[in-house]
Amino acid sequence: MTYRRVLVPLDDSPTAQRGLAEALALARDLRCTLVLLHVVELVPVMPEVATAEAWEAIREGMQANGRRVLDDAARQVRGAGAVCETVLNDIDARRPADVIVEQALAQRCDLIVMGTHGRRGLGRALLGSDAELVLRQSPVPVLLVRSAAPAKG
Repeated sequence: MTYRRVLVPLDDSPTAQRGLAEALALARDLRCTLVLLHVVELVPVMPEVATAEAWEAIREGMQANGRRVLDDAARQVRGAGAVCETVLNDIDARRPADVIVEQALAQRCDLIVMGTHGRRGLGRALLGSDAELVLRQSPVPVLLVRSAAPAKG
């Protein structure tokens, strides 16, 4: 199978960078387009404490950070001679995994490449695993790239 469009979910973590590096290697070899995705989680921790103006400032800051993450990744991809597109997506009360799977379909991607922290045990139970949910829900193949060292807990 030839991959033409590869979705690469990104946050600001070293694990996401490892996923991007793997996707970039594929893009060079297969001459495919990378679709870089950043999901902004707009779930207020304590909305009753913040004013509407304060919450809007927080949202704008989170979106600006997402654009920075995408711009940095796009520069890296284009600097390596590969082709990419960027997608910034806001979510309310949904898991990033759901948005990643939706965007894989919406962007007509035929592969998802993403970093995973490799949490086990209590850490996985408490924090959940978006990578695992993507793997279970995705209608397209998923390549999970582990962090440099297995995470504990």
